[in-house]
Amino acid sequence: MDLADALTRAQGRYVDAHPRSRDLADRAGRVLPGGNTRSVLHVDPFAFRVDRVDGAYLCDVDGHRYLDLLGDYSAGLLGHRPQPVADAVRARLDAGWALGAMSDVEISFAEAVVSRFPSIEQVRFTNSGTEANLMAVMTARHVTGRDRLVVFDGGYHGGLLYFGAGGAALRAPFDYTVLEYNDVDALVRHFDEHGHKVAAVLVEPMLGAGGCIPATSEFLDALRRVTREAGSLLIFDEVMTSRMARGGAQEVTGVIPDMTTLGKYLAGGFTFGAFGGARSVMAAYDPASGGLSHGGTFNNNAFTMTAGDIANELVLADGVLDDLNARGRDLQRRLTEVFDESSLPFSVTGWGSLCTIHPIDGEIRSAADVRDADDRWRRLLFFDLLEAGFYIAQRGYIGLSVDITDDDVTRMVDAVAAFCDRHRDTA
Repeated sequence: MDLADALTRAQGRYVDAHPRSRDLADRAGRVLPGGNTRSVLHVDPFAFRVDRVDGAYLCDVDGHRYLDLLGDYSAGLLGHRPQPVADAVRARLDAGWALGAMSDVEISFAEAVVSRFPSIEQVRFTNSGTEANLMAVMTARHVTGRDRLVVFDGGYHGGLLYFGAGGAALRAPFDYTVLEYNDVDALVRHFDEHGHKVAAVLVEPMLGAGGCIPATSEFLDALRRVTREAGSLLIFDEVMTSRMARGGAQEVTGVIPDMTTLGKYLAGGFTFGAFGGARSVMAAYDPASGGLSHGGTFNNNAFTMTAGDIANELVLADGVLDDLNARGRDLQRRLTEVFDESSLPFSVTGWGSLCTIHPIDGEIRSAADVRDADDRWRRLLFFDLLEAGFYIAQRGYIGLSVDITDDDVTRMVDAVAAFCDRHRDTA
């Protein structure tokens, strides 16, 4: 079967199976551009709408039930409604939440963050990872007295700091140098010539939205060396990779940055971001000495502080992260075996409980390696898996939650194997 025809048929079955979602999409389109306010969730021709959750499952308005393998793009590590977080938030409701003041739980949450990550001696909270990265970048520019930022092709540090295709129009207007990820030679050359201009390097230890492509140890070591020699700050965006261990990717790799940004799951699914680093860097925000003003009505909102304090206890309980990442490695290994035995052009990259399925063969070290992949294969896989009851991102991204079991992984692998068999003659 022709690939275009296979995709058209899959989309047609999706449309027929989701009449209520289609009606809601029409309604949403009248008041929301494109019918949404979070672009990554758009599905062509329209998105399905979730009505409720049931354990690890999402139930849509058309009565379909999907095993959620997306995990709210890693924000849902603890599942859709972890009971201890829900109980704590209900107690907060009874105590009140529009405080306009500080609370003791804010200290507890900050202590939990500082105790986890080797690079963070002090921390400040924000409302999202986007805000956290913007604040970290501005802090580095202030502390170093320099303007230039080094970032990497395919990097995603929030909607205003996206360096993939289509990100330029909304990009915050800084002085950027965009290098290829995992290219040590290009990095060294740039710092040899321009290192004295660089305020900071902002980097994900694993490209997240760029395809779950891990950094090589040589690349991370070079980042640490050249920034230290140049007097630039190394900022790790660990919004996603903080789940790799108690101390995040920096603990696993042994490469300790000057600053770290956080977000996603650390507040149990509530809006959250944070940036932190050495006391000497964060002192810029001390009213008694540094004097920088960092506002934000909801930075320390009562729900996030309460949920975050409890969520960190749950995440750091014995074996939670180890088990989750082991399950993710098993999923990647088994998917790789399926694709190796298949004639279809697919491969898997990832780290721990996060991975991406790519419609391409060959080694993948940077976003450039997957840029020419045929997006029709991605979309066909998405629709086929959705029809089989499995929800992943349209770009092939998977983020496991603690609700996903070994049996779930087996069923997912079987569904992908069935997809490969069903489309073995598709071209």
